[in-house]
Amino acid sequence: MRSLGRHLLAEFYDCDSNILRDLEMIREYLKKAAEVANATIVNWTFHQFSPQGVSGVVVIAESHLAIHTWPEYRYAAVDLFTCGEDVDPWRAFDFLKEKLKAKRTDVKEELRGRYSDIGIGDESKSKEVMKIGG
Repeated sequence: MRSLGRHLLAEFYDCDSNILRDLEMIREYLKKAAEVANATIVNWTFHQFSPQGVSGVVVIAESHLAIHTWPEYRYAAVDLFTCGEDVDPWRAFDFLKEKLKAKRTDVKEELRGRYSDIGIGDESKSKEVMKIGG
């Protein structure tokens, strides 16, 4: 089934807690994950919590990547939402799994803007929608 976008909801377990509490490292990894996925970075913002934990988002032309970390539980929640056929959220997922040193993961993929649900039937129309909306 074709769609405007793919949204991965990823759970990363048993990660390296030192990485999860390091804002600079998390920021660089999320930005690099966007590049690995072939996305175009527009902006980013990150926040360091006290005493620990990081939340951040990388806005991409094709949607966003977001992360929330709980170093005390060695856990990170990650959203990888991409639009278009040239960006692959699974590449970002694989990259982050390696960099966060996750020993276990759970991931669900949701299709966003299913063509059949929003009335896109032919290839030329879908390309036009992508240029306008994303």
